[in-house]
Amino acid sequence: MKSLVLAEKPSVARDLARVLGCTNKQKQYIEGPKYIVTWALGHLVELKMPEDYDPQFKTWKMEDLPIIPDKMGLKLIKQTTAQFKGIERLSKRKDINEFIIATDAGREGELVARWILEKIHWKKPVQRLWISSQTDRAIKDGFKNLKPAKQYDSLYESAVCRAEADWLIGLNVTRALTTKYDDPLSAGRVQTPSLAMILDREKEIQSFVPKDYWTIQAKIGLLSASWDHHGEKRNFDEQKAKTILDKIQNKQAKVKTANSKEKSEQQPLPYDLTELQRDANRRFGFSAKKTSNVLQGLYEQHKLVTYPRTDSRYLTTDMENTMLDRIDALQSVYKDEVQPALRQKGKVLAKRVFNNEKVSDHHAIIPTDERPRLNDLSPDERKLYDIIVRRFLALFYPIFKYETIHVTFDVAGENFSSQESIVIDSGFKSVTGKSENEDHQLQRLSNMKPGQTFTVNQAKIDKKMTEPPQRFNESDLLARMEKYGLGTPATRADIIEKLLSSESIDRQNNRLHPTPKGKQLIELVNKELKSPELTAKWENELEKIARGKGQSKEFLQNIRKQTKELVSEVKKSNKAYKAHNITGSKCPECSSLMKEIKGRDGRVLVCSNRECNFRRRKDPKLSNKRCPQCRKKMEMHNGKAGMYFQCRRCNLVEKAEKQKKAVSKREEQQLLKKYSSEESFGNSLADALKAAMKEKE
Repeated sequence: MKSLVLAEKPSVARDLARVLGCTNKQKQYIEGPKYIVTWALGHLVELKMPEDYDPQFKTWKMEDLPIIPDKMGLKLIKQTTAQFKGIERLSKRKDINEFIIATDAGREGELVARWILEKIHWKKPVQRLWISSQTDRAIKDGFKNLKPAKQYDSLYESAVCRAEADWLIGLNVTRALTTKYDDPLSAGRVQTPSLAMILDREKEIQSFVPKDYWTIQAKIGLLSASWDHHGEKRNFDEQKAKTILDKIQNKQAKVKTANSKEKSEQQPLPYDLTELQRDANRRFGFSAKKTSNVLQGLYEQHKLVTYPRTDSRYLTTDMENTMLDRIDALQSVYKDEVQPALRQKGKVLAKRVFNNEKVSDHHAIIPTDERPRLNDLSPDERKLYDIIVRRFLALFYPIFKYETIHVTFDVAGENFSSQESIVIDSGFKSVTGKSENEDHQLQRLSNMKPGQTFTVNQAKIDKKMTEPPQRFNESDLLARMEKYGLGTPATRADIIEKLLSSESIDRQNNRLHPTPKGKQLIELVNKELKSPELTAKWENELEKIARGKGQSKEFLQNIRKQTKELVSEVKKSNKAYKAHNITGSKCPECSSLMKEIKGRDGRVLVCSNRECNFRRRKDPKLSNKRCPQCRKKMEMHNGKAGMYFQCRRCNLVEKAEKQKKAVSKREEQQLLKKYSSEESFGNSLADALKAAMKEKE
């Protein structure tokens, strides 16, 4: 008898099959003596859409809302039906006696597998592979220690509640707002409070009134000191600042106090996903989505890091004896950095990192025992891998120690102060990066004694202005989302991207700006829906359900009640909305006014009538061809002599070479059918074309 193993993606299925000795490659599975490995393509099954319950719901009408099915149904995703049918056929084989869920070890992975099991009506035993890295050793150990799927029923229940809540609230409120105000307005359980936080910051900025203030600096001996009144270095009275300046010129400065204090900083804990996204945004300007994608490659393809979508920054106690293997793997690339860890034989100095109570589904992101080959990594993958490794190695280094020295002076009755820090032991900062406190002026302050006098050589005042708070970058927004429990580490990046794609916010110089559409949308939405506290309460209940301590039935009853209230409020609302992107040009098909939207590769004009699908490009289409001078993408144009590329910036034009005839969808399928053999698992169109050309030769 054999076990049917379900992976989430074909790439993971290939790895599992190789480790499990499966070599017989078929179109939808790989078979071996004991196992048959198949795969989903992300989700194969989803919740039914309104029109699946009743065809009349295909047209969006206010009188049909709210749409609340008695029981939420499932349906196959049309594009991936063939793969589902393949799994269904396998499940009916007489020689298969158990199903092994090997999808991603998390809430979403559980949902992918359980919905497939539900649709194929599986009745035989089910086991769960739960691993935190994709290395061969982790896969082998995982299959030796399979867990009963029943252990993860609560996780699945929580995933279903989350999916249904997002469907009920997101779909109904989005339809209500869109039909009422005749413009695509997207709202949701997590995205709306996230947008509200960006708008709140914008209000702070707009209401901010700048004030002038003055600071006073003096050169005391060889030191720089600042005027200081009970810790406040700003003076909001210009005349008073000038009076102080005149008063201290060329006077004697007497040391009042000279205090030194030794301080220390503990080793940072390894990353969870949100903290890694924040750090990558600060250091490299990566969006949260980009960090997730790059990290997935390091985990899945290169097998260099552990499971990425974790919310814990701790490790379990049983991992302590795996540290030396991980250090050994890093030796070839981080030869000098691993030396302290090798001398300690893999003993971790930051003992607090081992805490079973603070690890739920997955531990922190750390390197695996796979040897890195940096040449195989892209520049972005190298950057991300490097900060993960250095954060991990910090655990083996001592704490960072430094001394702060604070000296106060009396100058003609006015208080001046100078403060510096000196590094005693760079500790973990020698591997994570230089200390920000390090300064070369320190030895001068350390010799100061009360009663010493110095001459004020020069003094000056600087006029400055108070500044408003900055708009959030993605790092700031992720921190706020984490604080209020908005979404999960795995979904936060997608929420930000959804706000960007719906044009509720805009990203400029790594800062998130609300758009006119976003500003209006937040005024139309119910107060509770945009409240981070309410969503945090929902997230807390979902977490309890995942732990087996919550009531899923009660949670969904409350969500249904809330949905009715939210839709009712939109219906009764007398608030006004005006599409900010309406242009003066008319649609050639229905004469409605056109709207200008931001497409992936330029601006697009679309008809404002939702029943009319007319759209045309406003900006020329950008090609993948780069300008030989400025390296920017060139525009594509069709002229009398055929297609040409143009760079307006450099005033440069290049004629396009004659393009090869594109392969139609039908021709593509015929090629793949003809040249996809048993050996060419996951064969691409390029491989098929290559085979066709070879035969022609």
